Parts: sequence; structure tokens; C-alpha cells
Amino acid sequence: MSKIWFITGAARGIGAEIARAALAAGDKVVATGRDRAKVAEAFAPYGERVLALALDVSSAPQALDAVAQAVAHFGRIDVLVNNAGYGQLGMFEQNTPQDITGQFDTNVHGTFHVTRAVLPVMRRQRSGRILNLSSIGGMIGFEGASVYCAAKFAVEGFSESLALEVARFGIHVTIVEPGFFRTDFLDGSSVRYGALEIDDYAQASASMRGGYDNYSHQQPGDPVKLGRALVQLAGAPKPPLRYAAGSDAQQYLNGKLDTVRAELAEWRVLSLSTDHDDVAAA
Repeated sequence: MSKIWFITGAARGIGAEIARAALAAGDKVVATGRDRAKVAEAFAPYGERVLALALDVSSAPQALDAVAQAVAHFGRIDVLVNNAGYGQLGMFEQNTPQDITGQFDTNVHGTFHVTRAVLPVMRRQRSGRILNLSSIGGMIGFEGASVYCAAKFAVEGFSESLALEVARFGIHVTIVEPGFFRTDFLDGSSVRYGALEIDDYAQASASMRGGYDNYSHQQPGDPVKLGRALVQLAGAPKPPLRYAAGSDAQQYLNGKLDTVRAELAEWRVLSLSTDHDDVAAA
């Protein structure tokens, strides 16, 4: 039986490749983006197998309306992919409160809004898959990405808890943690930098930004292959809670786990010293 996918941020990049992979597998797709015309143009060759909708995920009413249109058109939603987002980079102090609010409105609240709209559909079906696009930056902090990482860490905590809440309804949640993929993520059409100038950060900031600029479109990850991998995950009988995508993601995550284990061991005695005496004696 073919699946119905609902994908945010589907006009380009990873979202578009996930949609194409789902279509190649014989499924149907609700492809959404801020500009419906661009989404419709990207998927025009697929005809009635794609429903293109306008959706700014930061708007809860738009999320509800898009999901209602999807269900009216296809009758159900089997796989939700919360992919819409962008990178707000720069040192923390270089980002304004408005920069931070905008990042969370899209990357965090947008995921909340769309998930809230889709969950009643999946609960009625007693089935569904939710793929939340986090990042390796949702598990590891990167210099010059404090705001972006904070948003992705929030997606991780939300998804891990949500998975426990909805498993009783036959709904599986997978956190997708891509490493660096060869998309427009790091170029001027997507990434944003905090514009506040602070002398103390000038050298480090210039170095960080130059590194990201040089890495743009040289990343090791292939978004086409990632799309195929997520189609495979969506069909897995027991999908993982976390999926680290890419050799760099595997390397970063293993390094993080090693560091955490070493710190736990080093500070174990001090950690245990905070228990009540009767607990420690037991």
C-alpha cells in the first residue's frame, strides 16, 4: 500500500529530495513551502501524485489549514517530515533577540505547529511515522552556531519525549541528525548571520564565517541518498529513535558519547555525593 507523505520545506534541498525519493517508491506527497508556486514548479512532472501547498510553518493556523487540505485531498497522512528550517549562525552576542525569536519560530515552533496539526489524523488512524529533521548540531554544540544548536537541541528533547507519548497509538518518531550535506544550507540563499559587530569576536567570527563559506557545496553528504534512506526508515517495522546521517555525523556523535562517558567517570564520586545519606548507604 502506498504511503501519503506530508513534507515541509519541500521546494529545494533535503526536503525536495525526500519528496522525490518517496515518489520514486510509488508513494504520494503533500509538498509544502512558503512559496507554493516554487513547490508546484519543482514537482510539476509528477502530476496528481503531488499536492503542492503554501505553508509558513511559523503560523499555527496555516499548519492546520494545510493539514486539512491534505486530508481532504488524499484521505490520510502516513508520514510527516518536519524539514522546514534555516541556520541562524554567528556568535551568540552577535545575534539580536529578533534573530533568536525568528530561529525558534521556524525551527522549533514550526515543528510544534505542524506536529500538533497532524497528530489527530495519525491518532485516528492508529498509525503514522514522524521524521523530525534535527542536525548533528542537535547533539553537539558548534562554535558560531549557538542559536541554531539551541533550536535543534530543543527539537531533540521534544521528539524524544513525544515518541514516548504517541507510541501507544502506533505512531513512531525518528529524530534525523544529518551531518553536513551538499545543499544550499551554508550559502546566502539560506543561512543567516547575526549582524551585531563586537570587536572581541571579530577575528574568530571572520574565521568561522570564512570556514563555512569555503565548505558550502563541498559537504560530504549526498541529499539524494539521504532521501532514499528516509524512505527506508519510513518503512522499517521498528524504526530507530535517532538516525545519524553521514560519516561525519557518526564521527561527531561517537566523539560526543566518548566525552560524556569520560566526564561521568571522572566526576562520579562528586555526583553521588549529592544523594541523601540513606540512599548512598543503600
